[in-house]
Order: sequence, then structure tokens, then C-alpha cells
Amino acid sequence: MRKEARRPGPPSPYALLPWLLMGLGAFSNLFQGETPTPWIAGAGLLAFNSLYISVVFRGFSKEKRESPVTYVLLGALAAVTFALAIGYGGSWLLFFPLLSLAAGTVLRHRLLAVGLLGLAVAACAVAVWRDDSASPPWTLGYGTFISGAVTSAILRLAETVTELRATRQELARAAVERERLRFSRDLHDLLGHTLSVIVVKSEAARRLAPRDVDAALSQVADIESVGRQALTEIREAVTGYREGSLATELDRARSALAAAAIEPVVRRSGPPFSPQTEALLGWVVREAVTNVVRHSTATRCVFEVTGTGEKVRLTVTDDGRGRTEGPAPTPGIGGTGLKGLTERLAAAGGSLVAGPGPDGGFVVTAELPVDASGEEDADATPAPGAGDGPGCSPNLGR
Repeated sequence: MRKEARRPGPPSPYALLPWLLMGLGAFSNLFQGETPTPWIAGAGLLAFNSLYISVVFRGFSKEKRESPVTYVLLGALAAVTFALAIGYGGSWLLFFPLLSLAAGTVLRHRLLAVGLLGLAVAACAVAVWRDDSASPPWTLGYGTFISGAVTSAILRLAETVTELRATRQELARAAVERERLRFSRDLHDLLGHTLSVIVVKSEAARRLAPRDVDAALSQVADIESVGRQALTEIREAVTGYREGSLATELDRARSALAAAAIEPVVRRSGPPFSPQTEALLGWVVREAVTNVVRHSTATRCVFEVTGTGEKVRLTVTDDGRGRTEGPAPTPGIGGTGLKGLTERLAAAGGSLVAGPGPDGGFVVTAELPVDASGEEDADATPAPGAGDGPGCSPNLGR
């Protein structure tokens, strides 16, 4: 198996340890006996190196960097730096850029700018006061400021890159989850509707067979046609290119309702609709028909499609008997079917309301703007399930 190329990661705190070599001049003076009170200077050098390493390593961990202990250690490092620079001058002044490096790993935002400017000014002032620096005071001040600034910029950039990678991975996972949800709900919707139609037509063929073989064979032929169409739709759903059509769904609704001995009535008026609007309304028709066929005892189902200059409305009304037991349904709330449809239409700027009609039966009303954006895409909005929520009848969830 071929190994993946390793991506460059964020810088390591070990990358800042070689900068301690800047203190070799001070160590050389100490070793050669050119520094007064060598034991104090040696203890200070040891304390500086220990504090520097501790602060740098804590600065690369966000939790430790924001801990009060880290700021205490940085303050102690600053105190040691000032004590050594003021007390010995010369090569010991180079500890200011090292202090700035450590500060750049810990400080952020406005605190960083104030801290680095303060250190630069302090380094210049100490160098002028000691008057024994190997380089001009302004050079020491500039080096102090730029050391911390560059270190902080590199670390901020590395943190940003890490966050972007994590965000990209999270977005990829979310996209996979949305696609899985789209596929499962779309497939459930397709199979729920198709199997309901097949069951209804099979029952019709069984009833007709003893007295009218030709009519029964016609129903069987319809079953074959529905099955073939279901295979095509499933393939399209798998590839993600399935688009509904209101006219097609209304034709299928007529056939399914007629086979269930329910009179279909279609009334349509207004200008042609956009493909996105047609597709969304097609989902509503599919869900409504699935539920009225499976759950209602209706004898008539009316589809009214009207369009104006601003809105498109689809109303599906049946004359079912309604719920005979259990708690009363809540309009507009149901199982996966109508919940999914409500989310889908809401994402396109529309609405869906379902509930008992004023004269009995059940009414589903869908409204959409005429320029409904293509929220039909299931990647953006979950596809509704089929037949497991309230539908065209008050007999919800039966």
C-alpha cells in the first residue's frame, strides 16, 4: 500500500531552541572569567535558559499558553533578562531578542504589540545606559521587536492553517452526511410511493381477476410499468440527478388514485412554473398521494394548482373519514414525510400546512414564490420520506 505524503505540520518548539546559541557570548565571558560575580551570573544564565525553554514549550500548547502560570514564567524570564542586561551589559544584552522570541510564542493581539514595543524601547534604553553594546542601540531594539513579531506571525499562520485543515475535514464529513441523508430519504420516498402503488394495483388486479381478466391484466401491466419506472428513478436518485415534475406526478397520482377507487380531480391555472417550483410541488403531490392511498378511506381527492405573479399554491383535499382513534393530529406536523417537505419548502422560501379541512377530510396546502431557488437539490435540503407521516388524510400515522 502506497503511503500518503506527509503534510508539513506546524512548527515545533524545538525550532526555537537553537536561538539560545545567541547567549554563547555571555557564556564565553563567564567561562573566561571576564564577568564579575561569576556565580551569580552563572545562576542567572541557568535560570534564563530554563525559563526560556519552559515558556517556549508552553507557548505551543493553547491550553498551557493561556494559563496564568505561563504569564508568571514569562514575567520571571523578563525579570532575569533585565537583571542580567543591566548588571553585565555587553553580550548579555542579546538576551532581549531571546526574551522577545519567548514573548512571541505566548502573547497575542494587542498585548503582543504593546509587549514587543515595550521590550524594544527597554532594550534601546538599557543599551544606551550601558554604552557597551557590540551594536548600535537602535539595532538591538529593532532586533528585539522583529524577533517576537516574526515568531508570532509564523505561529499564527501555522495555527490558521491547522484550523483550516480541520474545518475542511469537518465540511467534508458534513457533506458526506448530507449525501447519505439525501440518498436514504430520497430512496425511502421513492420506494414508499412506488410500493404503495404496486400494492394498490395488485389488490385491484386480484379483485378484477375473477370477473374481468382483461381489466386485471391491464392492472398487471401497470404494475410492470410502475416497477420499471421505479428502477429508473432509483438509478437517478443514486447518481443524484433526479428531478421531479409536477405534470408527471399528477399523471401518476391519477393512475394510483383510480386504481384505489378514489376519484382524482385536477384543476390547474396560471402561467408555467420554473423547473425548481415544478420539482418541489411534484414532491408534495407524491407524498400526498402516497398517504391518501395508504391511510384514507376517501372516495375523492382534489388537486388545485394556482399561480399568480408572486406565489404558486398547491392544495390537495380529500374527503376521508378522518381519525377514528388516538390523539388528534397537529396541523402541519407529522412524520418524516411532511416534516421533510416542510423543511424543503421553507428552504426555498415557501411553506407547507396540513390539517383537517373545514368540511371534513384533510387538506395539504403548499405555497412557493414563483422564483423558488433550486432548493430541490437534496444536498442542500433533506428529501422527505414517504408514507410514514401525515398525508392527505386525517388518518395520520396509521
